[in-house]
Amino acid sequence: MKVLIVNQSEVRQLMPMNACMDIMETALVTLGKGQGVNPLRWATFLPEEVGGLIGMMPAYLADPPSMGLKAVTVMPGNHGTPYDAHQGAVLLFETEYGCLRAMMDASEITGIRTGAVSGVATRLLARDDADDVAILGSGVQASSHLAAMLVARTARRVRVWSRSDDNAKAFSERESSRHGIEIQVMPSAKEAVEGADIICTTTSAREPVLMGEWLSPGAHINAAGSSIKSTRELDTEAVVRSRLYVDRRESTLNESGDFLFPKEEGAVTDDHIQGELGEILLHQVKGRQSAGEITLYKSLGLGVEDIASAHYIFEKAVEQDVGTWVDWGGERDGG
Repeated sequence: MKVLIVNQSEVRQLMPMNACMDIMETALVTLGKGQGVNPLRWATFLPEEVGGLIGMMPAYLADPPSMGLKAVTVMPGNHGTPYDAHQGAVLLFETEYGCLRAMMDASEITGIRTGAVSGVATRLLARDDADDVAILGSGVQASSHLAAMLVARTARRVRVWSRSDDNAKAFSERESSRHGIEIQVMPSAKEAVEGADIICTTTSAREPVLMGEWLSPGAHINAAGSSIKSTRELDTEAVVRSRLYVDRRESTLNESGDFLFPKEEGAVTDDHIQGELGEILLHQVKGRQSAGEITLYKSLGLGVEDIASAHYIFEKAVEQDVGTWVDWGGERDGG
């Protein structure tokens, strides 16, 4: 049996943002129909002196038929180093015999698909005329979210803020050149989001960087930086003021600090969650109700998103003869 190895640059080559947004829509619809299995992620938190965690996200999809898992480390200390905070591999298996088909770079898949789902949320929830984009953060997810926002809407203005001025300036120069747009570096998060139609929080902050009092009527927020219950990027007022949508209710109720902190304070209940993105796509719940309301998509990331991405990448890699095949094993000894 042979297994296909797809590295980081090959993942990037094979799965552009616009394609990934369509893949994510299909995966969320499949999950919403009950044709997928997406258990809560499993994580082991490393000792405090090390920091970070090692986790596993298994999943199954009936359409396209695929299953697998992402094994990943999340190392916040990587910020400012040559390494992405997410390191690991996505393992793709076929569903008839359970054979391993491919191993792929998890950093790139996570980066692209997280931004892509926020792009789907933006297409569903942002005002049609939304054209003023604010990015909080300057790392991998900031780049991915900017790319997704430019697919979802036409941007008239883009502003960025980061806790590191140098990183914000580097982001602006790099992404302005990449996309052919001007990106303004702002001295504060407040100034970055003032009057913004679309706000993406993509930081590694443990405490809120986006305050509800800063939000303009009609804004849409993609909150993507925090994926554990002990951290949050949004203050309680930001969550209370918003109509909240999620990728998965179960994940939000168990893993999202952005939701659980306001809930523990008694500011919101579980009913504050209006629905899942898949439910909007299936017309089971309504999205934005008026031009003036504030909408919020809380991203946590799902295993089905990784597996749907891996399935697409595998098919494209075979079609375009990209990647490296290695002998693996898994066959029964006939002797």
